[in-house]
Amino acid sequence: MSLLQAAAFDGAAGIIFLAARLLFGLVLAFMGLNHFQSVESLSGYAAAKNIPAPTFGVIASGVMLILGGLGIAAGAFPVLAAGAIAVFFVVSTPTIHDFWNAEDTQGEMTHFLKNAALLGGSLAFLALGGADWPLALNVGLF
Repeated sequence: MSLLQAAAFDGAAGIIFLAARLLFGLVLAFMGLNHFQSVESLSGYAAAKNIPAPTFGVIASGVMLILGGLGIAAGAFPVLAAGAIAVFFVVSTPTIHDFWNAEDTQGEMTHFLKNAALLGGSLAFLALGGADWPLALNVGLF
């Protein structure tokens, strides 16, 4: 662990990092749960956006959000968890929230920008994925 990583997790910063992990990860897991509760409507929306195999995409992205979110929250397999979340946002943000093609430009732009910010958060967790996280399970492949 580098000096920067060690300093970032000292004392209260470790508790703040835990709060960030819980907020970020549990919100994403809840979003994934919503994919399973709304498969039909989300698949219809994905189909309208010309996404191939929309039902499979909704289910697969729901799995990525749930497992990735819970992994970040628990500090388990953080590289895989944050990587799955990053892949989700890299793929879904420009394809589902393509505000430049939408009639509701403002609504889609808001979702696009929200997803871009969440992509940034997932990349930050990915960058720290190789470090030992405070108050975490700290199991992983990397």
